[in-house]
Amino acid sequence: MSLLDTLGSLLGSSQQQQGGGQAQLIGLAMEFINNQPGGLSGLLQKFQQGGLGDVAQSWISNGENQSVSPDQLHNVLGSDVVAGLAQKVGMEPGQVTGLLAQVLPHIVNAGTPNGEVPQGGQINTESVLGTLGGLASLFGGNKQA
Repeated sequence: MSLLDTLGSLLGSSQQQQGGGQAQLIGLAMEFINNQPGGLSGLLQKFQQGGLGDVAQSWISNGENQSVSPDQLHNVLGSDVVAGLAQKVGMEPGQVTGLLAQVLPHIVNAGTPNGEVPQGGQINTESVLGTLGGLASLFGGNKQA
C-alpha cells in the first residue's frame, strides 16, 4: 500500500473496517506528541536518545523526510507506549508501529511548516489535519504512489 493510499484510508475511507481506528490513531499520535514533556521537542529528544535524531530532524527541515521503520519507532517509543497507543485505538502493537512509521514523518512535517519546532513544542492539530487531509484528497479516486 502506498503512502497516499495509507493517508487516504487513515483520513476517512469507509471502505476499510479499521478506518475509524486508523483515523483515531492520527489524532492520538498528535495528542501523544503534544502531551510529551516538551511536546514535539520532547519527542525529538527521544529520537535523539534512540540514535535517530537525524531522521526526526529531517521531518522538521524543509528537505525530504527520511523514513523510519516500525522496529526503529518501537525502539524509540518503547513497548509500554506502543502497547498503550494500540489499546486506545483497538489495534495490535505491530499495526500501530507500522502505521505510525508511515504517518509520523508527515504529521511532524505538517506541524512544522516553517522548518522549525513551534514555540512551546505544541503542533497545531487543525493545521496538521488540514494539510494531511489535503494530501489525501488530491488522490481521492486515482491513488498514485
